[in-house]
Amino acid sequence: MPATRYLYLARHAEADPGHGGLTGTGLRQAVLLGDRLREAGVRTLHHGPSERTTETARLVADRLALDGAGVETAAAPEAGDYAPHLPSREEVPPEYADTVMAFTASLPEQERGPGPELGRRCLERFSGPAPGEREVREAVITHAYPVGWLTVAALGAPAWRWATLAPANAALTVIRHTPGRAAEVLAFNDVSHLEPDLRWSGCAPARRP
Repeated sequence: MPATRYLYLARHAEADPGHGGLTGTGLRQAVLLGDRLREAGVRTLHHGPSERTTETARLVADRLALDGAGVETAAAPEAGDYAPHLPSREEVPPEYADTVMAFTASLPEQERGPGPELGRRCLERFSGPAPGEREVREAVITHAYPVGWLTVAALGAPAWRWATLAPANAALTVIRHTPGRAAEVLAFNDVSHLEPDLRWSGCAPARRP
């Protein structure tokens, strides 16, 4: 009998594009994200293989461990940086097709090549109710594209829409997968756990509310 899965998705904290490690802002964001996830009762933490996701996850795990309970942490290629779906022009409404196709074509080959297969595996690994009889609360520290991909899938939206979602650094998205019910997106791009000066990094001004 499957159980309810609460999936907490977070884009990594702000990183220096030059060396990949977290900035001072990113270090503060990761700590506050960890506190928020500890309050939510998260006990399992997945993260992508990049330096910025690994460092974010390490700081988050340190905060989760403050209550004395065990924390399971593991790297997952499905939480990496990749294009999860490469739409054909026919999939996209004509009024948006030029923009979407130009964006996906601009992505580097290392994100495009393995992307669709990783996207398929990502849905298999992180979507749907959890196996077993106990409720699961797990977090995935990842990149913007997998957050958008899992959100679009939960909403049953067209696959190409992942390319239109851009969560901020350390923002939180929460999806509930309950047996026998459609997935519910409880929060998207929530930055309320971050101090005002730490919000919206990684998000273009036009995409901020």
